[in-house]
Amino acid sequence: MDTEAQHTERGPSSDTDPDRDSGTEEGPRSARVSGDSGGGEDPAGPGDPAGPEEPERAPSWRRTALLGAACVAFLLLLSHFVAQPFLIPSRSMEPTLRVGDRILVNKLAYRFGDEPHRGDVVVFDGTGSFVREEAAGDPVTGLLRDGAAALGLAEPAETDFVKRVVGTGGDRVVCCDEDGRLTVNGVTVVERYLMPGDPPSGVPFDIVVPADRLWVMGDHRSQSSDSRDHLGSPGGGMVPVDRVVGRADWIVWPFGRWSGVAGTDAFDAVPAPPAGGHPTGPGAGGAPGTGDGGTGGGAGSGDGGAGPRG
Repeated sequence: MDTEAQHTERGPSSDTDPDRDSGTEEGPRSARVSGDSGGGEDPAGPGDPAGPEEPERAPSWRRTALLGAACVAFLLLLSHFVAQPFLIPSRSMEPTLRVGDRILVNKLAYRFGDEPHRGDVVVFDGTGSFVREEAAGDPVTGLLRDGAAALGLAEPAETDFVKRVVGTGGDRVVCCDEDGRLTVNGVTVVERYLMPGDPPSGVPFDIVVPADRLWVMGDHRSQSSDSRDHLGSPGGGMVPVDRVVGRADWIVWPFGRWSGVAGTDAFDAVPAPPAGGHPTGPGAGGAPGTGDGGTGGGAGSGDGGAGPRG
């Protein structure tokens, strides 16, 4: 076997040897990838249009502004449809709620057909029941204020109040029985949530709550201007159900009081009102109740400050 001849015959084909071709090509590839390590020039020179271009970046302040606007829009939607913070400025709901508490009001509580129940702590718009209708002010200023209030950055409108529901449509609410306690539909209510030392009411009343209305009272009765004080006002002190903003479900500030707003079983034994309705009580639609508003008997003046008042 002529090994030398075979070797010579393979010689010309060595130019097209795949292994050698691969080695030949690998050299430029390596140089192209790591050309700066070898001292060579970058094929894509400074003026070469094929070279990498630095993407344009929006100014940082613009990105921050867009992010802030998106957060504000989200919070506004959340507070308008789901939950809204409110500041407690008065003593009318002590000891349940204290001055300076910031509560979160659940706006979904009554949005799907459910209605307020006896014992619920609610925030409502008192326009037409606790305060008179007034001409609208500057719409732009009102819109800005409403937006700030929705974010918890400003006090809510002066027409917002926070109270406990004591009677619903058809209920007869009387105070006081021979033991000095409140009765609803003839059943005595033991109100353990009241401020210690406060009686259920300093003045007597006997009312029947109209349909789609609420009779509301503060837990600190001697410091609360509530339905008792507005019997002679438009609406007779009864709050329309559709004026309820939502149910106060959580105390979110200060951190030391972070908790849910405690419910009550005080009304569990109260029966539904009779189908034919109660006889009209002497206080229903009668003269204005003198109330025991403590610091004032005017519409909402018993609590001082804006909103949800007592």
